Amino acid sequence: MILPIVAYGDPILKKECEDITAEYPGLQQLIANMFETMYAAHGVGLAAPQINKAIRLFIIDASGFVKEGDEDYEELKDLKKVFINPIIADEEGEEWAFEEGCLSIPDIREDVYRRPDITITYLDENFKKHTEKYSGLGARVIQHEYDHIEGILFTDYLSPLRKRMLKGRLNNITKGKVSVDYRMKFPTK
Repeated sequence: MILPIVAYGDPILKKECEDITAEYPGLQQLIANMFETMYAAHGVGLAAPQINKAIRLFIIDASGFVKEGDEDYEELKDLKKVFINPIIADEEGEEWAFEEGCLSIPDIREDVYRRPDITITYLDENFKKHTEKYSGLGARVIQHEYDHIEGILFTDYLSPLRKRMLKGRLNNITKGKVSVDYRMKFPTK
């Protein structure tokens, strides 16, 4: 089932999320719905707060970055994962900029600086524990989604000047004055 994506301005997007257990009701169906929702919106990641759930869960499928015959992002081709109760234990390397966007903040893309290498511990959809290292664009997708469960949006990394310049566009998103080809849930007054 395709779920509505929560729009910028909704308080749930600024909330630090709670851990869950294997007994979380309907978890496998929720994960399936999240993948269906993400694909319908042409995203490469989706976090639970974006579908109005304040839980520490996000999914990624970074294959959306891989174009036919493109070897630059070959490591992303099979990077499809579920992250439950994740903890980024380490971030290393010199920060680098990449233009990020977000399904909750449509039509706005900005350069965000992040460290290129991460170590993350998480549970998969079967509640098996993993500790893994990721680099480059794969690490960035994970960092972006991880930020969501910490109550952080990519716009939080922007300079005060840049945020002021985007204020009108961000307010329009909050008011539902945005055109997207996927379902959204806008904040209520």
